[in-house]
Amino acid sequence: MARPRSRRAACIATVTAVAAMVAGCAGGPGSGRTEITFFQFKPEAVDFFEDVTARFEAQNPDIDVIVDNVPDPETALRTRLVKNDVPDVLTLNGNATFGELASAGVFVDFSGDPVLDDVTQGYIEIVQALGASEPGAVNGIPFAANASGVLYNVELFEEQGVEVPQTWDELIAAAETFEAAGITPFYAMLADPWTAQSPLAPLTAQTAPEGFFEERFAGETTFAEGWREAAEKELELFEYTQDDPAAFGYQEGTVAFANGESAMLLLGSYAIPQIRSFEPDFTVGSFALPATNDPADTRLVSGVDVLITAGAGGAHPEESQRFIDFLMQPEIVQEYAEAQVAIPTLEGLTNEDPALAGIREYIEEDRLVGFDDHQFIPAIPLGPLLQQLLIDEDADAFLTSLDDSWDRVAQRRDWGLGAVES
Repeated sequence: MARPRSRRAACIATVTAVAAMVAGCAGGPGSGRTEITFFQFKPEAVDFFEDVTARFEAQNPDIDVIVDNVPDPETALRTRLVKNDVPDVLTLNGNATFGELASAGVFVDFSGDPVLDDVTQGYIEIVQALGASEPGAVNGIPFAANASGVLYNVELFEEQGVEVPQTWDELIAAAETFEAAGITPFYAMLADPWTAQSPLAPLTAQTAPEGFFEERFAGETTFAEGWREAAEKELELFEYTQDDPAAFGYQEGTVAFANGESAMLLLGSYAIPQIRSFEPDFTVGSFALPATNDPADTRLVSGVDVLITAGAGGAHPEESQRFIDFLMQPEIVQEYAEAQVAIPTLEGLTNEDPALAGIREYIEEDRLVGFDDHQFIPAIPLGPLLQQLLIDEDADAFLTSLDDSWDRVAQRRDWGLGAVES
């Protein structure tokens, strides 16, 4: 199995540089420490990963881990790749960019590695569907998952006598009840276009035809055909927001919700730590967004929020493997999940945080689907197109623009669900 590479500038592949590599890449002359780079993408988890790294180093005094916390991870990683400077160990989001790079052979293949033995199979399959270096490869280890649905003010629901919606009609009825009581049902944050993707994910997952993306990549269907119901239902949800939703972003929205200014947020579990940082005086709950009137159809959209991987062809495979094995210990995975209100990816682990109680049954029953928007690479501006949809309220224009943008870019994609057999 290929392993990560050190990219220290002093370690030039010449005969005279061999001694320098031994000294310069091992923590200094006589230190006996091997230096590896840990590329860490999550700003809210900087303290956690630096603390865990320190614990690893204390138990592995022969390894020096350089933590590289980056503000714009995808740009930073692509810049390093241009310089042939692949980090030894990485955390990344399980999205289309990861799939593209995995398919290009940038990362190690962990298939058959014991580190995957206790990982929930559904999350492994989500990672594989994004892209792989070869058929059957697993180029990232699921570390933590999240869920996209609805966050709600538990006490406010109780005060208004509103039950957690189990169907689409019940969700709309709940919004109407709050609106009639003078309470904003959903606080919208369209100044940050990505927030509109959060409700879209469960809507498309439950209303689009099965196998939609495989057919879309093959040119056998269109968004105008497969996503119309989802687009129209997202428009309906945004009829129940505060005035001028495009004037407010994620920060304002989470603050407003924490202050009790809306009954719900159309966001996922990833927003809970930020909401709690504003010290709300109510209980934050969550539920899966029902997109149909049959509760049996409801699925929880869950994705791999953090995966761990390693650069292929590296110089320090043994040290990198030891660090990865340390990170994937059940107690570390559990600790992260509790700190970040995340869903642990290892079998037998659960997060008892009350904010996740409303979605736990979906996780336990494996009623999960991945994020449809993770099939979009940055060249397809899904967020801005959604933002325009919700401002102009023109579903036809949105679907036409999305199809046009997709056809210009996605036909060149040959990884993940885009690897369509000709």
